[in-house]
Amino acid sequence: MFSDYKFTAADRFLRYVQIDTQSDPQSNTFPSTEKQKDLGKVLAHELQQMGIADAHMDEFGYVYATIPSNTNKKVPVVCFCAHMDTAPDCSGTNVKPIVHKKYKGQDIVLPDDISQVLRMSEYPYLQKQIGNDIITASGLTLLGSDDKAGVAEIMDLANFLMSNEHVKHGEIKILFTPDEEVGKGTVKVDLEKLGADFGYTLDGGDTGSLEDETFSADGVQVIIHGVIAHPGYAKDKMINAMKIAGEILAALPKDRLSPESTDGRRGFIHPVRVEGIAEKCTIDFIIRDFETDGLQKKEDYLRTQIEERMRTYPKASFEFHVIEQYRNMKEILDVNPHVVDYAKEAMARAGLTIKIESIRGGTDGSRLSFMGLPCPNLFAGEQAIHSKLEFISVQDMNKAVETMIHLVQVWEEKS
Repeated sequence: MFSDYKFTAADRFLRYVQIDTQSDPQSNTFPSTEKQKDLGKVLAHELQQMGIADAHMDEFGYVYATIPSNTNKKVPVVCFCAHMDTAPDCSGTNVKPIVHKKYKGQDIVLPDDISQVLRMSEYPYLQKQIGNDIITASGLTLLGSDDKAGVAEIMDLANFLMSNEHVKHGEIKILFTPDEEVGKGTVKVDLEKLGADFGYTLDGGDTGSLEDETFSADGVQVIIHGVIAHPGYAKDKMINAMKIAGEILAALPKDRLSPESTDGRRGFIHPVRVEGIAEKCTIDFIIRDFETDGLQKKEDYLRTQIEERMRTYPKASFEFHVIEQYRNMKEILDVNPHVVDYAKEAMARAGLTIKIESIRGGTDGSRLSFMGLPCPNLFAGEQAIHSKLEFISVQDMNKAVETMIHLVQVWEEKS
């Protein structure tokens, strides 16, 4: 089926990563950066060129498209979703992708900053890439495979299905979202317009990885109110909110409950932003746990730690605001096990070893699942994400496309 098909995912990817789509967590607009729409316009136009008549980008930067069914069977409508934005953690401006053909296992020195060296000893997944074509950035920026790899792969899926009508499938929906990296990827999505029954995000790493579980997540904002006075006459009067914030941060455990001390299924309390003056200081935390009940325990612990610090400062006060962010999608997928089972079948047909994994993070799929669109996460091939050493192989991208093609056929066959 694929012997005479020229995959287009890598060629598309090399173009898409050069369009700066970095999102901004401090922005109050939607999308958080207007430049994300630059890629959305390109994608909608390319989908239209394939013959997908309803492809369009809406006012919020979401791209919607429908590949019509070509079977007489009644097949559930399946959506493939990826996000267009790149992470605020590392620059996405002037990305210069480089293709390293037929990788032989050597260190890859990135030319624009020779201190950036991709080594197999540090990234053992490279052992599986011997003979493959590796794509990196040039050393000054991230690459953007998170998640322009997923975007390019879904675009190649569309290209394949529109040009190979003998491959039977039900109606397929395509959704590209902005602002996933700043936790707002589904805020303005119109699921009624999308009209899908089940979905898959393409936002994972190693080939064969299938993620059916994410963290459950809350944000906590702590606002500390000190007592202000002229510093020249502040003795026994001033209570500096910034110093209280420092004590709160210093009291957090260093050997547990933090991202730097946990892995596997252990969650954490993580301060991500501090801002303020002597009179008022704000600390933003993210709270993560695979068990939703565990969030409450961590929030209670954090509140207790703050109350302990505040006892020393009876004239100061604090506010404690919890903001729900997303929940573990496994709670929804366990009720719809066939969504994951069909993905396993597709990966097996693609000749892959399947790895069921839990995401120490979230995806658009987390929120979509709880909005009524059960949505596990499929591999896209992305590696060392959010860093200047980010890389991906052309062959992994093609395997992701192949898996999706098998997947739409599995849905059709089992309907």
